[in-house]
Amino acid sequence: MGRVVAIHIASKPGDAPFEISEASLVPGRGIEGDRKYLAAGEKGLEEPGTAVTFIEAEALAAIRHESDIELSAAASRRNVLTERVALNHLVGRRFRVGETELEGFELCEPCRYLQELNGIPNLVSALLHRGGLRARIVKGGTIRPGDPIEEL
Repeated sequence: MGRVVAIHIASKPGDAPFEISEASLVPGRGIEGDRKYLAAGEKGLEEPGTAVTFIEAEALAAIRHESDIELSAAASRRNVLTERVALNHLVGRRFRVGETELEGFELCEPCRYLQELNGIPNLVSALLHRGGLRARIVKGGTIRPGDPIEEL
């Protein structure tokens, strides 16, 4: 069974993400305190709803081994670092993280902004198809490092 390793948020767009000990996930709004958290009635850019993003610790280890690229979980700009879960297989599926329920809706492919922000040439190609998962919040609640991740 997979598990949450760490959780990161950034207070404002462009700010460096920082690690938090727990996160409150709110359906249709996102992670409380995160740069993409929506105020009541606001419309988000991402569909459906505001996404929570995930990345596998194994993907970060793979790019370190294969391409000699050091990318921390925070620098990946994904919210949740996982281990022992194949995130790509969760597109179109519901899964539980701690007391919350989410639905994966698309891969979180790397972009040039991420590459430029980190100053790492070839980051986009190194992370292609393993840049993580975007998921919408179906049932809110709190998640913490150590929480299990299980497909429903």
